[in-house]
Amino acid sequence: MGKDAREQFGTGRKQFMLLGGVSILTHAVRKFLAAPSVEEILVVVPAEDVSTVAGGLAAEGGAKSIRSVAGGRNRQESVRNGLNAVSEGIDIVAVHDGVRPFVPVDLIEAAIAKAAESGAVILGMPAMETVKQVRRNTIEATLPRERIMLAQTPQVFRKELLDRAFDNAQRDGFLGTDEAALVEHLNADVHVMRGSDRNIKITRPGDLALAQLFYDEERRATRT
Repeated sequence: MGKDAREQFGTGRKQFMLLGGVSILTHAVRKFLAAPSVEEILVVVPAEDVSTVAGGLAAEGGAKSIRSVAGGRNRQESVRNGLNAVSEGIDIVAVHDGVRPFVPVDLIEAAIAKAAESGAVILGMPAMETVKQVRRNTIEATLPRERIMLAQTPQVFRKELLDRAFDNAQRDGFLGTDEAALVEHLNADVHVMRGSDRNIKITRPGDLALAQLFYDEERRATRT
């Protein structure tokens, strides 16, 4: 990874780092723009970035609506703000990390179809290594790997189910690490579909090097 990539990781929010001269967030948005079932896109960002992001994405949408929404103090508040801004008549909502720019469009479509049928679905990948449960740096148990899935996004839900899950979590003072956890807390089933090895979350410097490889591969594929 070159100096420019390392410097980007030192400048702040990962979703605004550049990949091929375009922000990682924009790459992620483009995947959802390419999904036929997606009617509108809400991009939840810190309040101070709303106008900048709106301007940067204005030319991307075409016939589809893209709006920027101010986030909250944590992921749960931010997604709640986005959910509150969903247009009337939308029955299915997909929550996606803005730093996952390589989610395959066909998986977005499949997850939306599955959520319409079952109510809640996430993408996930099987654990490929042995998983240990630890406490204070001491192993307590070796978890059965065949029962472990590493969660990805999008996580897709019927809107009314996700609304109820957020309301219930607020009443209980429950803070989940993802939306599926809120639905689980509601004692509702969440289904898992196999995700993609390419659906990486760019959070560390080494991830950007892999992202560049995937980006170059996608560019070559579109030229053939």
